[in-house]
Amino acid sequence: MIIRNFRSWISVLIVAACCAVSSTGAESRAPQGVAPGVEKPMRIAPRPDNGRNSEGDFIQLKDGRLLLVYTKFIGTDDHAPAELVSRYSEDGGMTWSEEDVPVLSRKSDETNLMSVSLLRLQDGRIALFYAQKYASPPGSNYSQMDHILMRTSADEAATWSEPTYVVPQDQSGYRVLNNDRVVQLKSGRLVVPLAVHYLPGWPGWRNSAQILCYLSDDQGRTWRQSTSTLESKSLVQEPGVVELKNDKLLMFCRSDKCQRVSHSTDGGETWSALEQSDIAQPSASPASIERIASTGDLLLVWNNGDDPLAAIEPIGRRPFTAAISKDEGVTWQQVQNIGTDPQGWYCYTAIEFVGDHVVLGHCEYPRLNSLQITRFPISWLYQSGEAAEPVEKELHTTAGKPTEGPLDVFLGQPFFAMQVARFNLP
Repeated sequence: MIIRNFRSWISVLIVAACCAVSSTGAESRAPQGVAPGVEKPMRIAPRPDNGRNSEGDFIQLKDGRLLLVYTKFIGTDDHAPAELVSRYSEDGGMTWSEEDVPVLSRKSDETNLMSVSLLRLQDGRIALFYAQKYASPPGSNYSQMDHILMRTSADEAATWSEPTYVVPQDQSGYRVLNNDRVVQLKSGRLVVPLAVHYLPGWPGWRNSAQILCYLSDDQGRTWRQSTSTLESKSLVQEPGVVELKNDKLLMFCRSDKCQRVSHSTDGGETWSALEQSDIAQPSASPASIERIASTGDLLLVWNNGDDPLAAIEPIGRRPFTAAISKDEGVTWQQVQNIGTDPQGWYCYTAIEFVGDHVVLGHCEYPRLNSLQITRFPISWLYQSGEAAEPVEKELHTTAGKPTEGPLDVFLGQPFFAMQVARFNLP
């Protein structure tokens, strides 16, 4: 989603020219490369005066319904006018309402509203986090600024409170909070992972962002910045956080060739230096990691490059891959492709566990312009892999660094997923 160099722009123009489709075509084109056992119950495709639908999140309501809130754009650009709307499912994500229900509309002085995170707080309320963008003042070296906002609902998303500023209102900048990223720790602390791409006084946009967190210990009434601010000479963007069973936090960041990771032992106050992980991928794309409540394992969803087209021409975000970890992210197993559409741009994935199923909301086709709902049994993650092509190679870590193997060569030849991938744990 974040593209700021010439080669990337050329790739985007070429792909756009080759893959452009009408809104009717996007809606009528059946999902491609769907693994056996995986369902595709809904695609919200572009429509007239609605060029893109993406970046959503789910929350389960007390009456049993599943609520989806997502960003409905007029155009297709990240800074196109957009508002937040919703859909509902009464059967665990198998079927969905067909009409958009307004949630929040942008005001005349706002560019758009996007990147929703929904969270059931420990006090029972629902929290809604999102980015509110606005045009930068004269003299700025980037066109947009944004506020990271939180609203709460005490009536199951029927109404919302006035917004609370996660980052103080007077601290201008352009910060990215991905969808489905905010977490509440067992301690009750809220953690909002952010990528800072522009601050007043900077010469321009920084493609490799400053990575930090905002923390709240009073259910979101007040916020403070983490002590650590992480930077890397390599690309880092779009961080996410998951709490481990030993109370440590694992942070994972979009980067080139792989996800980069950091750890915190004090609830997100301080973080270790960013390190390369062995979660390999052919192009920079965000990953998602959440805990499977029914099994206690971690679920990783990302683009691992396990198809020849993705390896030879890494301009898309494919395939759509899942893996599980039984040891708190030390190793990843049961690597299986959920989707292998040659034109798939699988990314910005929201994860929800509903009964004995996983429900995903993500981009897929065309490019980032449709919101696709994907659904499959949790047991699918633990199958032998026969239906989803068994994994053929391993990637090991020795002395904290990957051994020479797939991660070093996958951009030049077909790349196979790893049977076991290891984080470089401190």
